[in-house]
Amino acid sequence: MQAKDRIILALDVDTEKQALSLVEQLSPTIGVFKVGMQLYNSCGPQIVEKINQTGGKVFVDLKFHDIPNTVAAAGKVLTRLGCYMFNIHAAGGREMMNQLVKGVYEEAKLNNISPPLTLAVTVLTSISQSQLENDMFIKDKSVEETVVEWARMAQECGINGVVCSPQEITAIRNACGRDFKIVTPGIRPSWSAANDQKRITTPKEAVTMGADYMVIGRPITVADNPQAAALRIIEELEG
Repeated sequence: MQAKDRIILALDVDTEKQALSLVEQLSPTIGVFKVGMQLYNSCGPQIVEKINQTGGKVFVDLKFHDIPNTVAAAGKVLTRLGCYMFNIHAAGGREMMNQLVKGVYEEAKLNNISPPLTLAVTVLTSISQSQLENDMFIKDKSVEETVVEWARMAQECGINGVVCSPQEITAIRNACGRDFKIVTPGIRPSWSAANDQKRITTPKEAVTMGADYMVIGRPITVADNPQAAALRIIEELEG
């Protein structure tokens, strides 16, 4: 996989104009564009179609977590939209994930299209060990143990991969094998601020540990020259 194809740019902006401007500027340099809650709720599903039309691939980051039938129905919608990947919360449980996988493959077959990659979110990168214990009431396991258990459960349900902190990549690789996709946020180049991420690493370190894709946002999107920032990250990956 080329270095640029590993980069998922987080389009954490408010307007379609801002998002498409970044896509048009960076599509030769960036492999995938992430549409999260901010942009999706501002522009609606048509933003996915418009990014696809420019030749970009889309990661729809809405982190579905609901009753199984509702999540499966939402997965069918995103399959029809033609997104490249999307995610759900592993905390939704086995039945939810099983029904989602079944719905996605049925919808892809019905429409004669390739199914999107499905990803399970484990423990958000903004959650520290103390927050896991005191806010989420998971007191008998570490962050890493929780992440690995949820990753195994997702894999058993047919989910294609996981979203996790770089610090859990090695443990997940050991538990789930080489074919299980790993998407990691919390990526900050050495020259960029950490902001609100608690468990972070550099792009080169993430790839060395075995990440397939990495989500990078503000180090590129708020840079004075986003194209130059993206190229600087690619150079770091290739170096």
